Amino acid sequence: MPRKIIIDTDPGQDDAVAILLALASPELEVLGITCVAGNVPLALTAINARKVCELAGRRDVKVFAGCDRPLARALVTAEYVHGKTGLDGIDLPAPEMPLQKAHAVDFLIDTLRAEAPGSVTLVPIGPLTNIATAMRKAPDIVARIGQIVLMGGAYFEVGNVTPAAEFNIYVDPEAAEIVFKSGVDLVVMPLDVTHKALTTRPRIEAFRALGRVGEVVASWTDFFERFDMEKYGSEGAPLHDPCTIAWLLDPSLFTGRRINVEIETRSELTLGMTVADWWGVTTRAPNAYFVGDIDADRFYALLTERLARL
Repeated sequence: MPRKIIIDTDPGQDDAVAILLALASPELEVLGITCVAGNVPLALTAINARKVCELAGRRDVKVFAGCDRPLARALVTAEYVHGKTGLDGIDLPAPEMPLQKAHAVDFLIDTLRAEAPGSVTLVPIGPLTNIATAMRKAPDIVARIGQIVLMGGAYFEVGNVTPAAEFNIYVDPEAAEIVFKSGVDLVVMPLDVTHKALTTRPRIEAFRALGRVGEVVASWTDFFERFDMEKYGSEGAPLHDPCTIAWLLDPSLFTGRRINVEIETRSELTLGMTVADWWGVTTRAPNAYFVGDIDADRFYALLTERLARL
């Protein structure tokens, strides 16, 4: 039986690639896509998610709009990375498939209550606002979540939006604190692993050779990588969010440790920092499997093979 997942997202080119990877993989059943404000405002993330579904030929996938701002702060966005639409790089037609009428948070709650306990995996690849809001609104769903596989945080790499914080956690640290303290089985893809999954010119050209979907992905990565190449002096850019889907498909691509992770919500200097006890220097109980390494060649081979199916 396919693994049932809900993708919570703020597309974002790398979010879009993650969605495509999931929709191309028969091992996964995407019950729905919930959108949140993050890389760009909510209205754009809800449009972008539907564009990606249509690109994949999957107008049957239900897309829901969720929270348009963090729990306790003003929204911070990242158009400087992703462009004004969030999917700059190529023009895709406006989506024809409808946005679902229900709020994303209500969809999360209703689905987790309807499905068998432990049978649904949540895959948040943006700020954790929708997930935390659902947990606060309906505490009974927490015990019904099978696993949360998320992209966010860092330990050695530290921050990409501030010196101490990764973007997804920084945008809504209060939401992240709720999720990390929830007791749900967490798998975390931090910058430390995603920065080892860099695009290269041969990898991008392999996408481009796949046909229409590959051409779109290549155009996204062409646009997306310019920011990281300039910032880090790297050969390419990290495809952060597809790492979550790759974990679901083949965990052997990754290695990590089960450790304690706390979220900083108060300090002006380190707001949004994932304080990861990688070396076990505290007595705090482990609450997350923090991934530290990836076989990048096998990751890109998987991604290319699956995108070729669309």
